[in-house]
Parts: sequence; C-alpha cells; structure tokens
Amino acid sequence: MKDLINKIEAEFEAFQKDSNAQLESGNKAAGTRARKSSLELTKLFKEFRKESLEASKK
Repeated sequence: MKDLINKIEAEFEAFQKDSNAQLESGNKAAGTRARKSSLELTKLFKEFRKESLEASKK
C-alpha cells in the first residue's frame, strides 16, 4: 500500500505542475497532461479505496 501512496503523490505532483503551467502561462499541452494525470489519479484513488477496505477487514 505504501507503494500505491507513493504513486499517488508522484502523480499529484505532476498534475499540480501541469495544471499550474496551463493556468499561469496558458500552456495547452500542459493542460492535456494535467487532464491525463487526473484520469490516472482517479484510477489510483479507486485502487487505494479497494486496498484500504481490504486492510480494514483484517
């Protein structure tokens, strides 16, 4: 689960960097990368929820 949390943190940092680049400088490619990161974060959060529920049952 620690590995999953590290992946979430890394993906969120990438999202923040790209979304700020889009917001501050109007970088359209960064906006595309930010949207891609948001989809990946959704998948990672679902996986985290699943693992968290399994861990709480033990």
